[in-house]
Amino acid sequence: MSLTFEILAQDTRSRARVGRITTPHGHIETPVFMPVGTRGTVKSLTPDELKAHGVHIILGNTYHLYLQPGHELIARMGGLHQFMGWDGPILTDSGGFQVFSLVYGGIADEIKGRRPAHPEAKPHMVKITEDAVIFRSYIDGSQHVFTPERSIEIQKGIGADIILCFDELPPFSAGYDNTATSMHRTHRWEQRCLTYHQQNPTNQALFGIVHGGVFENLRQESAEYLSSLPFDGMCIGGSLGADKDQMREVVAMTTPHLPDHLPRHLLGIGDVDDLLVNVASGIDMFDCVSPTRLGRHGTALIRDRTRRWKLNVNNAPLRADTGPLDSLCDCYTCQHYSRAYIHYLFRAQELLGIRLVSLHNVAFLISLMREMRQSIIEDRFAEFRYEWLGTI
Repeated sequence: MSLTFEILAQDTRSRARVGRITTPHGHIETPVFMPVGTRGTVKSLTPDELKAHGVHIILGNTYHLYLQPGHELIARMGGLHQFMGWDGPILTDSGGFQVFSLVYGGIADEIKGRRPAHPEAKPHMVKITEDAVIFRSYIDGSQHVFTPERSIEIQKGIGADIILCFDELPPFSAGYDNTATSMHRTHRWEQRCLTYHQQNPTNQALFGIVHGGVFENLRQESAEYLSSLPFDGMCIGGSLGADKDQMREVVAMTTPHLPDHLPRHLLGIGDVDDLLVNVASGIDMFDCVSPTRLGRHGTALIRDRTRRWKLNVNNAPLRADTGPLDSLCDCYTCQHYSRAYIHYLFRAQELLGIRLVSLHNVAFLISLMREMRQSIIEDRFAEFRYEWLGTI
């Protein structure tokens, strides 16, 4: 058994649904948010802390784990679960996102159309062919080759429960023709990933990744083609548009063409409003580095009347504020520490401050997803969404 997915409840006024994914390392209740453990650790947090706050699944990064410490070592240590002391489900991405970052610099912004390639990007660091991507390590400059087969081989060595196909990530600025060319190459790579996966069976689930940029006919073509192949789940990846509205349009134009019986994962999205809107479009799984990244920079997620959901703990008015970061949060941070203490920790540059805010942010999003699931079960998701967003 690699993975099963069952739908437990369906919202009557949207595509939102509640489901349960079963993996060899446990159940995942969906919709779910997964914290990102890029290098085999969710930054500053222990597995026990994650589990205690309701985390069902974490994401590991194939590219980083391949370069350091190496998938062979991880395999010898019993796989990533044993290596990092996490006994719940793990998903690994394919490494494509990071490899193509070497071309486009800040690809997280570039593929969303927010800015051009970073001026320090080094196009010579990557060569793309029909067969593979050749790149140099950001650690020591050594040359490496990722083929679709190699990406799956590495992920099998890491031992994640869910692994993803290797894909090409063109930037938002690629245009229709280049996006179509890239999408078709990605389809060929995904077929190669699937073939290698089937020829080297493990107790792992393989997800396909839908591409097509912001172009509706390409997204439909990609979704329908990949749906014809025996994947265990589907991701929505590639360029997601110039802004949040366009990203949501891309999701809304894609999900109707995906099989209802497979879980759907929207890659790299984790803002509060994006979670709510995209669950309504039928997304089951999300991942993002944002909760711990915000935590490292002193930003706490909170319920806020302005619907910005963010509090800068460095702000001077918090110096003598005796309240918790969020009065409705029951995480360890909010149950034990005041805003004033956390403000002091950041002002004093104490590491505990980063840990406490990061833990709170992860717990905040996990709690949001839990409440969202319950609202769908009770068929009041529209009202729940209105409470958070002011719109249905």
